[in-house]
Amino acid sequence: MIPLRDDNPTTLQPIVTMAIMATCVLVFLWQVMHAEAGQQLIAYALGVVPAVLMTDAVLPEEAAWIPPSLTVVTSMFLHGGWGHLIGNMLYLWIFGNNIEDSMGHVRYVVFYLLCGVAAVFAQVLPNPTSEIPMIGASGAISGVLGAYLLLHPHAKVLVAIPLGFVLQTMQLKAAWVLVLWFGLQLVSSMLSSSEGGGVAFGAHIGGFVAGMALIPFFKNRDIPLQNPFGPARHL
Repeated sequence: MIPLRDDNPTTLQPIVTMAIMATCVLVFLWQVMHAEAGQQLIAYALGVVPAVLMTDAVLPEEAAWIPPSLTVVTSMFLHGGWGHLIGNMLYLWIFGNNIEDSMGHVRYVVFYLLCGVAAVFAQVLPNPTSEIPMIGASGAISGVLGAYLLLHPHAKVLVAIPLGFVLQTMQLKAAWVLVLWFGLQLVSSMLSSSEGGGVAFGAHIGGFVAGMALIPFFKNRDIPLQNPFGPARHL
């Protein structure tokens, strides 16, 4: 299920959301300019390596670009391929503008980064000795999705559903789109091995839960929280 757009207007220009997207795209283009070996070096140097962050393990000298603690932030702006980048930017563009609108630019920056940090530790803590680098904005964006679920669950989202070689479009409540997304992450996390590479499903779950937990403290006071499966509340 691929979200295409929502019907939820905003009043603020989403300058932070656009700045994050632009930064991710520019950083990815910088990654692409390097050979395959160089891209792997970047992932280890600027991505989160759990063993380096949580234990006494150290990177080779050529990959020790910055202190391990800073990789918790730098990892949020790296991506592993065009599909990884485009998928993340699509979700951020559709759902991020409304979350930025709900709290303002400055608080949105803090909220986004905190969700990303929470996502990193949700992935790292279950397997702190892993030597596989973790990169991507997915965890922070998952926090945005968690916040959207509590603020705008009754908004309509146009989604495309692949049916063989055909894409069928339909409108669904945001609550169903986001709950189905979260359920997929949960099932995938249970089925995936923590020893291999691939998608960091634990980070997706951690970021989503962090977004739900943090949004009451970051949203503007005049914006009510919503029951995702109850009737819509209006001001």
